[in-house]
This record gives sequence, C-alpha cells and structure tokens, in this order.
Amino acid sequence: MSDLKEFRLPDVGEGLTEADIVRWHVRPGDQITVNQIIVEIETAKAVVELPSPYAGTVADLLVAEGTTADVGTPIISVNVGGSAPAAATAVPEEALVPPEAIRQREISEAEDLIPAPPIEGASEPGMIGSPAPKAERQAVLVGYGVKLGTTARRARKTAASTPAPAAAPPATRTPAVPADTRPADIKPADIGPGAAATEVPQANGSRALAKPPVRKMARDLGVDLGALAGTGPGGSITRDDVEQAAATSSAKPVPGISGVSIVAPAAGGPREERIPIRGVRKHTAAAVSASAFTAPHVTEFLQIDITETMTATTQLRSLPEFADVKVSPLLLVAKALLVAAARHPMVNATWDEAAQEIVVRHYVNLGIAATTERGLIVPNVKDAHAMTLPQLATALAQLTETARAGKATPADMSGGTITITNVGIFGVDTGTPILTPGEAAILAFGQVKDAPWVVDGQLAVRKVCTLALSFDHRIVDGDLGSAVLRDVGAMLTDPLRMLAWS
Repeated sequence: MSDLKEFRLPDVGEGLTEADIVRWHVRPGDQITVNQIIVEIETAKAVVELPSPYAGTVADLLVAEGTTADVGTPIISVNVGGSAPAAATAVPEEALVPPEAIRQREISEAEDLIPAPPIEGASEPGMIGSPAPKAERQAVLVGYGVKLGTTARRARKTAASTPAPAAAPPATRTPAVPADTRPADIKPADIGPGAAATEVPQANGSRALAKPPVRKMARDLGVDLGALAGTGPGGSITRDDVEQAAATSSAKPVPGISGVSIVAPAAGGPREERIPIRGVRKHTAAAVSASAFTAPHVTEFLQIDITETMTATTQLRSLPEFADVKVSPLLLVAKALLVAAARHPMVNATWDEAAQEIVVRHYVNLGIAATTERGLIVPNVKDAHAMTLPQLATALAQLTETARAGKATPADMSGGTITITNVGIFGVDTGTPILTPGEAAILAFGQVKDAPWVVDGQLAVRKVCTLALSFDHRIVDGDLGSAVLRDVGAMLTDPLRMLAWS
C-alpha cells in the first residue's frame, strides 16, 4: 500500500524566504535513499544541494527546474510504502492506441485550432457586421476571430494549380462590406489582427500577400515588401521573411527620423534577450542598492610602488610552507589589510541603526569578492586575523576554488567584516567599490604593471599598482580612512613593515 510523503523546501540560509530550483538529480519512478542528493537549489546567497529525508520511490516532482519556490512549498513527493503509486505505474494512453489513430487525432486537433477562412464574398460573423449566432460560436485562439461550426474549409488557390480567372480579382482580400454601409475611409490595416492578407505589388509583376502586422513590421524596419518572395501559405510574406530581409543589411533607417539608423542583428539572431532576475544576481542587486543608498560612500585612491611585494611573493613560493598552495600578491594585500585593521579597529566596525550604536569588531572575517557564472558573491575567511601566513594562503585558495565551482554555502558568505575586491585580474587599474552591507570598508586592488617611478631621485621602471579604499563616512572619517589606506600602501611598498606592525 502506497504512503506518499511530501518534502517541503527548507530554509537553508538565515531567514531566506525563497529559492530557485536549478537542477533535479532524480526523476519520477527513481528509487532513492535517505540523504541522497535529489536537487540543487539557488538561494539569494549560494547554490545548495538538498538531500532526501525519505527513502522510497519518487512519485512526482512538484516544482519544475527554473522555477522560484517559497520556503515551505512542497517540491517532491516520495512513496515510502511497499508499492509505487498508481500515477507512476499507469500505462500511457499512447501505448493503447494504434500509431495511425494517434496521428489522425493530432491532425484533427491541430485543424481545430485554425478557423476556416470565410467564403469568398461573404462577411464573417463576429468580425464585421452582426455577431455570429450563439449556437454556432466556438472558442478559438485569441486574434483569429470566431470559428463557425458550419463553415467548410475550401482549398487555397495557387497560381500553379489554378488558371487565372477572366476577371481580375479584387486588390484586397478582406471580408466584404455592403457598399452603402462601409465607411469611405476604412482600410485593411484598420480591420484588426484577424484581417486578411493584403496584396502587395512585387518587382516581377505578381502580387504578394502580407498581413497588416507584417506590413507594419516591414515599414518599421525599412523593408520593401515588393522585393520579397513570401514563404508563407499561398506565397504570403511572413514575419520571418521580413526579419531575414532586414538582417541582410547592416543598418536600416529609423522611420520618421532622418540621419539616424539602427543596426540589424545577425541573421537569425534575436533583437533582444530577457534574463530573469533571481538567485545570486537578485540578492546582489538588492544588497548593493541598499548599501549605496544607506551608507554614505567615500573613496580614496593611492598609487604605490609594489616592486618589493612582487619580489617577496616570488620568494614565498620557494618556501616549503607554501609548496602546496598558490601564492599571489593578493596574499600580501590581505595580510596588509589585516594588520591595518588591527592598528585602526574602527575600520572593521558596523553601524547598528536599530540600537543607534557603532559595533567595533575585534576579529576579522575577511571577504573576497569573487565572480561566478551566477553573479558576484563575497565569501569570507572566518577569523582571518588569527591565521599565520601559510594558513591564510590555504584559506584564500580554498575559498576561491569553492566560490568558482559554485559550491559556496550561505555560511561562507555571512558574517563578513571587511572586504577586498581584486579588480586587477581584469586588467583594471582601480575603481570605486560599493561596500558590502554591514561593513565599513572595502579595498580595491588594481592591476600591477610596469611604469616609470622615481627611486632615490632617479627615474626607474617599477611595478606599480593603484589601491582604492571605499568607506562608510558615518563610521570612518576622512583622516581615519586616509590613515588606513596609507598604512596598507606602506606595507606593500616595504613588506618588512608587516612584521614590524604585527
């Protein structure tokens, strides 16, 4: 007897209210065990793998991939009884119906979605004139008018199969309107989206068909319909025909604006793309917006000679204590900021608006901004102030690897006290970084490059970089911010100062 259990989306962070279903690891009918990973979810802070609390057979996946679900929403049902539920073992209808019958049914259903065109010369009820009788009205797709149950489909006439009639056909194939009731200024484009296609003269003397929305698109893109060969039914011109014609030219004039042009997209490519705002990017947008409009930012810049730090980095790589870790200049930048925070504790503080207090923290959870496929995240090294240099190097390497693999947890990204963003890896000299919410300072480390520098009164080529320190002016005054930036620069110019000031 089956016993269904529903697994509800848990709160895997600190008060998170929703998460996105990234990828299911199981499918209905799969056998699962307790603590088996069944799904990956993306919260506002990280991608998290959820284990199953039940053992049994997957009955149904209640939330599809790519969907945002609230905490507490059932996301999967599991049959923990002895047999699978009937829904999981039911035989599909297609297995009981011959393939030819299924094909005929699909054709019939597809035809029911397309209303038959009106008889030549007749008015289609519901479009012009009086509405169709209630007994004959049927539900059809929006924009296609009303379908009559008694209207018979007629074969479309083409130039290849039907000889031209003796009398010339009317120039516009629209539903007929009595001459005494049709307004003199009525046009095919005014009839609506269900209007018939309008014949357009072509360069070869024949007349191509194009519906009003297609003609409007052609006007907007500057496409001459008379020069196109339609690929639609009966040789009519479709939207794809117009878009492909627009893509063949690198630029088209903007209607009504002389001297201005728009660049057409690559052939077959979309003109624009929409990306849902959710997960890490949604959280980042909210966080930086709140930070930018809550804490008054001040940014100061300092260009320094970092030649000695680069030399020290090379020497550290040769030491056995650093044999198994990657040593980069970022390690010494981090150490310099930790020393500066110990010398100036107020830069490692936070503003408590509710209590109207400044909380000075005598520990450092050092945040490192990392760019991932899902957006910018800032995991932090817990108690970095208490680590030796080899321990700090190992922690930074592990933190970076975890973040780039998308495995950083909400705990990794909570509780940060001060942050470093390494914009130099992108070839950028510096920037004005935005504070991580709840922190008083963030240091931007720019690219290291060769530049002319005055050393002992002589011009020389040195390794130079630019530092930028943004700080919350409610907590850090200009003199304190300048002192912190000055000390970090002094230690990177002469790494021995780190030993002297530690």
